[in-house]
Amino acid sequence: MIEPGSVISYLTMCQEEGVNLQRGMNFRLGGSYSVILMSVRRGAPYADRIEENGAVLIYEGHNLTKAQAKIPETEDQPMRNPGGTLTQNGKFHDAAMRHRDKGTEPEFVRVYEKIRASIWVYNGLFHLVDAWQEDSDNRQVFKFRLEITDDDLEQVQRVQPDLEHTRMIPSSVKQEVWARDGGKCRMCGSTENLHFDHILPFSKGGTSLTAKNIQLLCAKHNLQKHDKIQ
Repeated sequence: MIEPGSVISYLTMCQEEGVNLQRGMNFRLGGSYSVILMSVRRGAPYADRIEENGAVLIYEGHNLTKAQAKIPETEDQPMRNPGGTLTQNGKFHDAAMRHRDKGTEPEFVRVYEKIRASIWVYNGLFHLVDAWQEDSDNRQVFKFRLEITDDDLEQVQRVQPDLEHTRMIPSSVKQEVWARDGGKCRMCGSTENLHFDHILPFSKGGTSLTAKNIQLLCAKHNLQKHDKIQ
């Protein structure tokens, strides 16, 4: 079980989910949870954004085909496939509406973020709480609101009991920290099992919004540092 903030390869991400992840939206991929892949890098095809100090993700729905991505000014993001079945947008939208309008339990969504070619970060487990459509460049796109949850903390603690759950770090901060620390543990220079770590923990008032409070640590030094804080 990987923990939020873990830096992983595309292969490791696929191994974690047990499938070759080929699309950004994967409804009920894990049976009891869904999976989405996000990116806010320059040139990313969809307008995802992080809000409220990393506690909220506003995720843009995906087009039905690659061809639609090339002509976004003329194609609405579809609710249904040509045969009438729900698209991934439709499935996520229906789940959000069941929660918002009927009070059902929110869909659990695991979120992975691409920060560089073949380099991903696991951002944690979120609740899907709302969905809507809005105009973007003369077409209708889906938007989804996801709120981070501590509900998977117990699972994480069973594997690594000393690790602390933290809020999602904005993508711009991850990019700055990755470049500053050279993609290596700040303590030992390791490039294995890296994590984005809050220097002053989030629970003690540390911010996620500045690179000055974030560093790259390997799993060993992440645990050692947390023990010293306690």
